[in-house]
Amino acid sequence: MNTEYRKPLPGTVLDYFDARAAVDAIKPGAYATLPYTSRVLAENLVRRCHPTTLTASLTQLIERKRDLDFPWFPARVVCHDILGQTALVDLAGLRDAIADMGGDPAQVNPVVPVQLIVDHSLAVECGGYDPDAFSKNRAIEDRRNEDRFHFINWTKQAFKNVEVIPPGNGIMHQINLERMSPVIQTLNGVAFPDTLVGTDSHTPHVDALGVIAIGVGGLEAENVMLGRASWMRLPDIIGVELSGRPQPGITATDVVLALTEYLRQQKVVGAYLEFYGEGARALTLGDRATISNMAPEYGATAAMFSIDQQTLDYLRLTGREDQQVQLVETFARHTGLWADSLDTAEYERVLHFDLSSVVRNMAGPSNPHARVATADLAAKGIAAPWEETPGEMPDGAVIIAAITSCTNTSNPRNVIAAGLLARNANRLGLTRKPWVKSSLAPGSKTVALYLDEAGLTGELEQLGFGIVAFACTTCNGMSGALDPLIQQEIIDRDLYATAVLSGNRNFDGRIHPYAKQAFLASPPLVVAYAIAGTIRFDIEKDVLGLGPNGEEIRLKDLWPSDAEIDQVVKASVKPEQFRQVYIPMFAIHEDTGPKVAPLYDWRPMSTYIRRPPYWEGALAGERTLKGMRPLAVLPDNITTDHLSPSNAIMLDSAAGEYLEKMGLPEEDFNSYATHRGDHLTAQRATFANPKLFNEMVVENGKVKQGSYARIEPEGQVTRMWEAIETYMARKQPLIIIAGADYGQGSSRDWAAKGVRLAGVEVIVAEGFERIHRTNLVGMGVLPLEFKPGTNRLTLGIDGSETYDVIGSRTPGATLTLIIQRKNGERVEVPVTCRLDTGEEVLIYEAGGVLQRFAQDFLESAAVA
Repeated sequence: MNTEYRKPLPGTVLDYFDARAAVDAIKPGAYATLPYTSRVLAENLVRRCHPTTLTASLTQLIERKRDLDFPWFPARVVCHDILGQTALVDLAGLRDAIADMGGDPAQVNPVVPVQLIVDHSLAVECGGYDPDAFSKNRAIEDRRNEDRFHFINWTKQAFKNVEVIPPGNGIMHQINLERMSPVIQTLNGVAFPDTLVGTDSHTPHVDALGVIAIGVGGLEAENVMLGRASWMRLPDIIGVELSGRPQPGITATDVVLALTEYLRQQKVVGAYLEFYGEGARALTLGDRATISNMAPEYGATAAMFSIDQQTLDYLRLTGREDQQVQLVETFARHTGLWADSLDTAEYERVLHFDLSSVVRNMAGPSNPHARVATADLAAKGIAAPWEETPGEMPDGAVIIAAITSCTNTSNPRNVIAAGLLARNANRLGLTRKPWVKSSLAPGSKTVALYLDEAGLTGELEQLGFGIVAFACTTCNGMSGALDPLIQQEIIDRDLYATAVLSGNRNFDGRIHPYAKQAFLASPPLVVAYAIAGTIRFDIEKDVLGLGPNGEEIRLKDLWPSDAEIDQVVKASVKPEQFRQVYIPMFAIHEDTGPKVAPLYDWRPMSTYIRRPPYWEGALAGERTLKGMRPLAVLPDNITTDHLSPSNAIMLDSAAGEYLEKMGLPEEDFNSYATHRGDHLTAQRATFANPKLFNEMVVENGKVKQGSYARIEPEGQVTRMWEAIETYMARKQPLIIIAGADYGQGSSRDWAAKGVRLAGVEVIVAEGFERIHRTNLVGMGVLPLEFKPGTNRLTLGIDGSETYDVIGSRTPGATLTLIIQRKNGERVEVPVTCRLDTGEEVLIYEAGGVLQRFAQDFLESAAVA
């Protein structure tokens, strides 16, 4: 702590750390040129880093250098139950390992506050047309997840610094936005900016509040939980100037889908974006949050807005205390975090986007950045008419229409717009098509309160959009089973069936096994597609139905005006609703029950929670990086859904066969995501995505689609899991060769855990998505990057080779990949070591995050 910079914060009884003084002491006037992100990072350094490294670390920010690692200490960790649970399973396993080594397991606790929200466990088995859908879905969730919830309840008693929000309360990001983030924290008489990491790629949702919040994998979160700094180099900080205002009838969803396409084209992967300008100032906080939430869809690490009057208005709207709102304003104005103070900020790169250019949009059929204007659906062939037979589902049928995800349900304008469109449709006698499984799953209970206040709950229910959950559902692949008759018709007629959802992800195979592709759309468009019933429909021009007098009804006849939306929002969304929901949710209850043992009593037959194996067997052995055989040779844009899917488990899958042997009925298989606390189930999900293309498996001259591998040297094609089992039995070290943008998508630690347990020691790709690369390092897998101009195609890799890696593993070093071909040819290929920091080298050499912590813990205990 650098106490010389600790000063009183004017107008309060608190102190703060003066980052401006520290920066300007190095270079006078430099603070005024720093972007918002750098100012927050500077404060963190002044308050937390060792005095001997402060000047060197701040100089990186001032001079925009990237040749030195510096520490970042997030104030808290936020988790959903899937990755949060697996992180806590790892910590419980770490306690066992520490106990086995003679240490005190009770001393293994999170050092920083951990907030775990149980929000990723519910499947929409009952649609929104069932008046009892919410209670039925919750009952199924509790039954299926009893093992998981038992463990989670143990953790909140066994570990210090762990707070748990039970199921049925909302989505972590929306709760974080509406309540958990104070924007400015206070601790021990010091005020400082709220910062956090979250175990979900959409953690940047609260960047809209001016809070640096980034998504990390469970492994990186564990590192932060255990009190270690998150070491970083200065990221690319890109200014995005927004001009103009959205046209009438354009939603925040339309804006963010257009921005996602644009920013992907501008190659902002890994960057911190800072939105500013006339357009940014005019956006409501709800609109800003929609943009920030989708940072991973355009590839950015963070999507920041600075603090201004809109921030304060939102804090008041969501029921924050007046004293806290005043602290946010005082701190931001005094320390240069207020928007007006950033007019002199300088960016190395600036992008420009005109909000008035946005038209009504969707994204699909399989990527969030694949924008298509609704007016262009016919021209793109998506809305091409198809001959229909009365009594049958049409080809292109929308089988799922879901208002879902914190991306949109945290924005009252989007939800109210959907309710008003539903009201207008009901008045004209329109109905949902019978094959459409519709649902409304808000990320917050406040949505139900303001829909009631607006008189729109019944309107949505009449069209089948009753509330089915307060949880992350369809967007996460938890869309539940279809009506058996509808499912059978899809199979028998081999129909092209689709989903339309107001979420942020639509990767192939993610939303539902029988929805071949999916489209992202605003909540009112989701309602419109439930009425249309097919994606082969020009939503702007075609007739949705006939009114009471036989008149043709089109989308324009249903769409509410912006003035009406704003009027209803103003009249219906109130601070007392947020207080009613959140004050009891976060009330501190003294635990008067019996204390639990420091070691968890693992259930031997559980398929959800099992003692992790990271200190045993092959994982405890040396990685030789020699004689490796390819498990897969993969194309560009491999996502973490390809690596470790999260959706429903099918009976004929490797995981399904295992669960059946363990005695689970098929109806309770649940999703891959929910089983990630049990490595025996979860590792059977590795590369289990039916949309995978492993270029080692060719049939009739084409790469065969599905979860397949080729066992070498025999050349035998099998299902992926059988290949993994074979190689595990042989103790064969493995390698994966891949194209560009490897590991896009969710911050899924099992995408790294699965390949490591399979025996993968190295992954060589043309490029890595940030979170996945750090997860690989956290599991002791070596990420290597081809030099520009070299890839699997130029090298003629077919998977029959063996591979060695030689060279000194230091940050960014050039190592040599030795390829030994089947014909005896030897090729040496220079590759870049993607251990990016000294800390990552230490973690990798120890075998991973947990192994490194165990070493340090035992060493410090021995010294003490």
